[in-house]
Amino acid sequence: MENSIIDVIIPAYNEEKSIGLVLADIPRQWVREIIVCNNASTDRTAEVARESGAVVLDQPQKGYGSACLKGIEYLKNKPQAQQPDIVVFLDGDYSDHPEELPLVVKPIIEKDKDLVIGSRATGKLEKGAMMPQQVFGNWLATSLIKLFYNYNFTDLGPFRAIKWQKLLDIKMEDPDFGWTVEMQVKAAKYKLSFEEVPVTYRRRIGVSKVSGTIRGTILAGHKILWTIFKLL
Repeated sequence: MENSIIDVIIPAYNEEKSIGLVLADIPRQWVREIIVCNNASTDRTAEVARESGAVVLDQPQKGYGSACLKGIEYLKNKPQAQQPDIVVFLDGDYSDHPEELPLVVKPIIEKDKDLVIGSRATGKLEKGAMMPQQVFGNWLATSLIKLFYNYNFTDLGPFRAIKWQKLLDIKMEDPDFGWTVEMQVKAAKYKLSFEEVPVTYRRRIGVSKVSGTIRGTILAGHKILWTIFKLL
């Protein structure tokens, strides 16, 4: 997939302090368009993203998956010839290292893989960047996927790349916490080829909307498990 068109989708909810840093670190020579899906933010996330050169879409329906789906809808509405070859997803809180984007897309470009997951489990994880409940939740979810589908993921990391056509084929639906695990379970069900690459992960800027609260942690854990069993 030489000369691939790569677009980036970033869901963002109240990330005005971090979104500019994320956008500044994306290697622009690798991507055509950066789409920030402003997920009902009450701060200046949208303004900062626009000032930094991103396309900003407003998604008033809260939810990580809802924001990502808004970005997909935007790309689907382009003429066929202008749709991307590869879509990269990463978070807007500056926990991912956007400069590692070439590492994440290379298995698609060079090996024709369908999906690439940036694995924090095999990469460099800054102390305190992931809460213990996140580490356990990732282990449990990936263990269940291995048990049911024999696909050996190590992480549900948000930094990932997927062929555009494969993304359309798997028909993503989840509006919130189940987004990442839905993609990986469907990748297993549809027999997509995949690779994991080690990525670096640091403490996010601000407080996590999921793991930063007990309620968010419980809801996310429940949704991840429910998604796995629902798709069996």
